[in-house]
Amino acid sequence: MLKAVFFDIDGTLVSFNTHRIPTSAVEAVSRIRRQGVKVFIATGRPRPFINNLAGLEYDGIVSVNGACCFTAEGEVISQKPVPKADIERLVEDAKAHPMPIAFATHDRAIAVNPDEAMGHLAQVFSLLDLRLPEIRPIEDALSMEVLQVIAFFTPEQEARIMRDVLKGCDANRWHPYFADCVAKGTSKATGIDAMCRHYGIAIEDTASFGDGGNDIPMLRHTGIGIAMGNAPEEVKACADMVADTVDNDGIAKALERLCGL
Repeated sequence: MLKAVFFDIDGTLVSFNTHRIPTSAVEAVSRIRRQGVKVFIATGRPRPFINNLAGLEYDGIVSVNGACCFTAEGEVISQKPVPKADIERLVEDAKAHPMPIAFATHDRAIAVNPDEAMGHLAQVFSLLDLRLPEIRPIEDALSMEVLQVIAFFTPEQEARIMRDVLKGCDANRWHPYFADCVAKGTSKATGIDAMCRHYGIAIEDTASFGDGGNDIPMLRHTGIGIAMGNAPEEVKACADMVADTVDNDGIAKALERLCGL
């Protein structure tokens, strides 16, 4: 019996074309909640960047790829910050190898070194329909409980940085310009486990929807993993089902198949 569904935001619930959730998805989610199915968001976005769920009913959020989980009322269930030593090494490394970086806590985000690749930074935040965070000196990150490092390094730079600098982190990349870095061992799957423990839900009674590389762990982990039709082939290969695209009512059609709406 399906008891909980976890939804990625960008490219899954929310269209990259309209920056909105299709009405069909909002209505379908409302119907499954009325049937007693709990609805959770599972996103790479930190809380300060979650600005596009208007009208959607949900019970909680697995944010920053599992590093922070909280209820719809704001109660934090679990949290795993980036090790302080990693932030200290990154601050020093960025002085020698400047790159744009955003640091996010549960309730605050800053950006540093924007001039190094302002075009890339602006393009990504425009894609996500977000305003650029406050620009601050990189040293400000030393006093923050950082949950996510959004680092604009290339795939070629990634190997060195993850080996020598962000030693206590894992990198998740769904865009060629940057990677989301969170504490090692953290993923949407671990966040889903924390949420399921809190609500007493067995993992086999869950389903998840996603479209990006950072969704692969949860698609493999939940009882049923559904990839969106707009997902890359490597994501679809990890799913039990492939839905239609976000812009072609993929969520509503798949929930109809799963729940008989």
